[in-house]
Amino acid sequence: MNDASQNDNEIIKSVLEGDTNSFRILVDRYQTIVFHIAFGFVHNQEEAEDITQEVFIRTWQSLSKFRGDSSFSTWLHRIAVNVCLNQIRKEKRLPVLNRISLFFRSDTAEIPPDTENPEEILIREEHSVWLQKALDSLPEKQRIAIVLSKYDDLSQKEIAAIINLTEGAVEALLQRAKRNLREKLTSGSKKIENKRRK
Repeated sequence: MNDASQNDNEIIKSVLEGDTNSFRILVDRYQTIVFHIAFGFVHNQEEAEDITQEVFIRTWQSLSKFRGDSSFSTWLHRIAVNVCLNQIRKEKRLPVLNRISLFFRSDTAEIPPDTENPEEILIREEHSVWLQKALDSLPEKQRIAIVLSKYDDLSQKEIAAIINLTEGAVEALLQRAKRNLREKLTSGSKKIENKRRK
């Protein structure tokens, strides 16, 4: 039986029975489709190629879990979309931190601007690490409120509806979150500056 005449389920069965080389048939059959999905999300060829590779790694690792409740093609699409969304969330992480750091810049030590100077790049990365630590250390509701407010630009009314609190309670959360972040970021900036002087 040649590759073209084998359906996906037959190929999967062969792979799970030990003919691991047959997995290459699935890769050849679907890699262009997966690449197009990835490219539609990230609009970058190299990144889309990396995502395509990651999708098939995930598929290989999870193949024994495929139950055939849907077609393999549908199952593969779900994996592809999930990998793409995870990648997009990773890429959004730094802009989120940058936006919040800009909001607090007047209350903390100056965060170095973009530069190609290696020392300044290192300092900026250290500030980003401290900012992430500061955000992660906030109580959950404070963290949700500050991110929704400063990243998603939501109003206090919208945030209140999302986390099921009054607008007054959201305002108080934001005030506490801002105060906590200022304290933590100021402390982090001083430590980074002291480290730089040593």
